Amino acid sequence: MRYVILLRGVNVGGVTVKMAELREVLEGLGYDEVKTVLASGNALVSTAASAATVKTDVEAALRERFGYDAWVHVLTTAGLRAVVDGYPFGRGREGWHDYVLFVLDPEVHDKLLALELDPAHERAASGDGVVYWTVPKGDTLDSKLGTAIGKAAYKPHLTSRNVNTLDKLLA
Repeated sequence: MRYVILLRGVNVGGVTVKMAELREVLEGLGYDEVKTVLASGNALVSTAASAATVKTDVEAALRERFGYDAWVHVLTTAGLRAVVDGYPFGRGREGWHDYVLFVLDPEVHDKLLALELDPAHERAASGDGVVYWTVPKGDTLDSKLGTAIGKAAYKPHLTSRNVNTLDKLLA
């Protein structure tokens, strides 16, 4: 099985994980065809293990190697393709960012979607285990949803990626 592994919160806020070191960790777990994409904590691996096992093993290995509270999201490449294909907003609009929030906890998913957003400023929509989000460039961190996803209580439950990054993972 080919999996996409998305690390949460690396190479920001003092947690540094070099992609060469991430590759070493993943290869050390016995995964095949390990590839990292960009420096924001994205990897592809092949293994016969289940997604749940990959998640548990990678989180434990990252905690041991780098000494931080590691949380990862693990999807099949087919699952990631379905997420990207399901993006409901116009992609690549001038002056806008297109994001996917990968959310492990259904309660957090629902809380994020319950936020009252100004559709002229940002929009969100539900997907299977994700929240799709579009926001003007430069407003990501100050937007209502951007502020919400930065809360410490949500760290174990979600990570965000620009849709362009997801395209690179699928290329």
